Amino acid sequence: MSRIGIYGGSFNPPHMGHVLAIKETVKALQLDTMLVIPAATPPHKALSADAPSPAERLELLRLAVAGLEQTQLCELELRRAGPSYSCDTLAQLREQYPKDELFLLMGTDMFLSLDTWRSPEIICRCATVVLASRVANSGKIHDEILAEKEKLIAQFGAKVVILDNNFVEISSSTVRRMLAFHAAESYLAPAVLETIERKGYYGLHESNRNLPFERLTEKSLQLHKQQRRAHVVGCSRMAVALAERWGANVRDAARAGILHDVTKALDGPEQLRLCEKYGILIDTFEIENPKLLHAKTGSVIAKEIFGENEAVCNAIFWHTTGKADMTTLEKILYLADYIEPNRKFDGVDAVRSLAFEDLDAALLLGLNMAMEELVREGKTLGRCSVEARDFLQERKG
Repeated sequence: MSRIGIYGGSFNPPHMGHVLAIKETVKALQLDTMLVIPAATPPHKALSADAPSPAERLELLRLAVAGLEQTQLCELELRRAGPSYSCDTLAQLREQYPKDELFLLMGTDMFLSLDTWRSPEIICRCATVVLASRVANSGKIHDEILAEKEKLIAQFGAKVVILDNNFVEISSSTVRRMLAFHAAESYLAPAVLETIERKGYYGLHESNRNLPFERLTEKSLQLHKQQRRAHVVGCSRMAVALAERWGANVRDAARAGILHDVTKALDGPEQLRLCEKYGILIDTFEIENPKLLHAKTGSVIAKEIFGENEAVCNAIFWHTTGKADMTTLEKILYLADYIEPNRKFDGVDAVRSLAFEDLDAALLLGLNMAMEELVREGKTLGRCSVEARDFLQERKG
C-alpha cells in the first residue's frame, strides 16, 4: 500500500511557497508520491483576468516542480469539463488507487471552510485531510482550527492531520502583485519567472505608464484586496471634490487618490522587499513596523510603474503622516484619505465639513485626532506628523 499526497489548486502562478509545501509534506508524511493537480476552473474563486490558460499554468507548474522527488503532475482536472470540485477528483482517485492511502493537503483558509465545500462527506471518506498549519498559528486561529477538526470528525468521520511547519506564508495573489511591481524574483523559480516575463503573462508586456484615468482605476483596483476598493474610489472622488474647491489640479488629485494605497495589500516582508528593490531609505521604526511603509512604496510604484508626475508621487508619499509646509495637493490627499465617505468614526463629520471651509484648519484637526488615537493605543507618534501639526499651529497663531 502506497501513501499518496494530493495537492490541488489554481497555481496562479506556482511559487516557492507551493514548492516548499510539497517538499515538507512529502518528508513529514513519508509519502511515496505527491500528485500535484492544477484546477482548470477553481469553484471557490475566479481566476485573475490576466491569468494564463490552463495549459500555460500547467507548463509553469512543470517548471516549478522540476526535480522534486516523489512529485508527479496530474492533469485529471484539466481534462474534466466544468468546475474542478475536489469531491469529484478524490472519487476518481479513490477508484484509481483503491488500496492506497490518500492525503489531501490544504492551507488554513481552505481547511476552515471545508465543511461548506461540495460533498465534504465524499472528501473525508476518500482521503485523510492534511492541514499545513504555520507554527505561528496561535490564539483565536488555533482555536478555530481545533474546532473545525472536531466538527469534521463528528459530522463526516474525517481523519485529520495537522502539520505544524514553517511554510512560506505567501499567496499567489501577492506574487501577482509583486510581478506587477517588478519585484517577484525571490518568490518564483528562475525558470518560472523567465517564462512569465518572456511570454508576458499577467500583463507584463503591457505598459502601465500614463494610462487614461479609467484604465488606471481598473489597474489600481486589481492590485487591492476586495474590501479596500470602495475606500480607494471614495478617496479619489473626495480628492477631486476638494481640488475643485481649493483650485488644485483636479487630474492630479484623482490620480493620486486612486493610487494612494496601491501597495497597501502587501504584508511587511513584501514592503521591505520593495524598499530594497527601489532603494527606498527607511529608519529603524519603519523596519520594525513595515506595514506603515505603503505610502513610501506606493509613491515609488506610482512613479516607476505608472509614470505619474512629481506632485502626485509626493502627495502619495505624505498621505499617512503629513509633513511641515505641505502643498495644497498633499493636504487634499491626506484629508481625502481621512474623510472619504466610507470612513465611519467619531468626529469625521466635523473634519469633513471643515475641509470645504478651511483646508488648514481641517488638516490640523485631522492630525490632532489621528495622533490622539495613536496615544490612546499606546503607539509612537511619527516625527513628520508632529512637525506637520506644529507648523500649522504656528501658522494659525
